[in-house]
Amino acid sequence: MSGIDHEAADGQAAEPGAVDRELVEAALEAARRYTRGDNHTVAAAGRNADGRIVTAVNVYHFTGGPCAELVLIGAAAGQGAYDLTTVVAVGDRERGVIPPCGRCRQVLLDYFPQVRIIVGRGSGLRTVPVPELLPESYVWADHQEG
Repeated sequence: MSGIDHEAADGQAAEPGAVDRELVEAALEAARRYTRGDNHTVAAAGRNADGRIVTAVNVYHFTGGPCAELVLIGAAAGQGAYDLTTVVAVGDRERGVIPPCGRCRQVLLDYFPQVRIIVGRGSGLRTVPVPELLPESYVWADHQEG
């Protein structure tokens, strides 16, 4: 891929590795508007196959509250968006794009095995398939009774 990021007219990544800038901006805007103190410090945005963008924030709790990416999955389902194609998370206080934690990587792989994740920093942002973030991964669906 060249050093230039390309987008299709609908905001979807036009080539493998291209960054959906509209999605990153949606996550940044959610972080600016909705993150508050220690309870909400990360925002996530996901694009559904039909083009809709859904946003969410984490819910920190000392018992292990859900990350923004997990809240995003529930928020998307609550809006009938069951086919997320791209996901990004960003930190509050303009920290920028942050990679999903291990638990979120596994859940995203299990729910959306074809989803692309935006990772990297600054001009190094890129989009990668979730399986690349979990090499040699456990695939939950492979171990369910048929």
